[in-house]
Amino acid sequence: MSPVPVETDVRLRSAMQLVLLACLPGLLTLFWVFGWGVLFNLLCTTAAALATEAVCLRLRQRSVLVALNDGSALVSACLLAIALPAHAPWWLPAIAASSAIALGKQLYGGVGRNPFNPAMLGYAVVLLSFPVHMTQWPAPQALDLGHSLDALLGFGERPDAWAGATVLDGLRQNRSLTVDELFASHPGFGHFAGRGSEWASLAFLVGGLLLLQRKVISWHAPAGMLASLFVVSLLCWNGSGSDSNGSPILHLLAGSTMLCAFFIITEPVSGPKTAAGRLLFGAGVGGLVYLIRTWGNYPDGAAFAVLLMNLCVPALDRWAERRQAEAP
Repeated sequence: MSPVPVETDVRLRSAMQLVLLACLPGLLTLFWVFGWGVLFNLLCTTAAALATEAVCLRLRQRSVLVALNDGSALVSACLLAIALPAHAPWWLPAIAASSAIALGKQLYGGVGRNPFNPAMLGYAVVLLSFPVHMTQWPAPQALDLGHSLDALLGFGERPDAWAGATVLDGLRQNRSLTVDELFASHPGFGHFAGRGSEWASLAFLVGGLLLLQRKVISWHAPAGMLASLFVVSLLCWNGSGSDSNGSPILHLLAGSTMLCAFFIITEPVSGPKTAAGRLLFGAGVGGLVYLIRTWGNYPDGAAFAVLLMNLCVPALDRWAERRQAEAP
């Protein structure tokens, strides 16, 4: 196997550093909302991702320091730390990060060869394996530093009212209250979506715009996803009654929408290589996210939407290339 060219490695490392920088506003906002558990998640995912990558590289007889230097493992660890519930026990982010690197990246030959998004594969592994822990999302600022450490290490009892239903969960389970009543009475609802987390979504939007401005990512996949989610949620919006599926603004600012649009589906290896393919890829993810949120068994569903669309990437690229070749 030929080594990665030096100039390619430098470009990759520079891009990964910009992605980490763009994640910072959202990460700090989540820390402000949920407290120390977010940073503990980041510590656990980073340690597990780097350790797993080092072991896999050693088994493949590759240079550990050179390969770790590209920063891709750190990006996967950071995205998982953001996506996982804050204050999760330490082994949950560790398993997610290890699965992302081993099964989503190194199994296929390392960086540049993975057909699936590594972070979403790791997320799906723990979601399917530990569904109870993955639904225990804390209320904003539920735990102080001491209780956060206890939750991380699995010591002691968690305080009463530590966890609550998320906005998307509350909307799915609601049978009697109107949307306006939910926003007025439900502790997890904020101004437009989740209390506190809606500001994190706006922070990830700012980070995504930075990546667009620096040309680290292209606009096609984010635009396709956000437009698709907006249009489908608008067409299916049935007002503010008790059976409402939620407004387009709620779906754009709730859950992992902005993180997925700018940091997940823009991963270049597992996504389409053509502009038209990226646009359709994003549109497919947006449509699937809404379908899973509204009628599926999971309140968000971004991970499954991305992994399903990863399977369609070869067909999307072939269709785009054939369409371009047939154009006059």
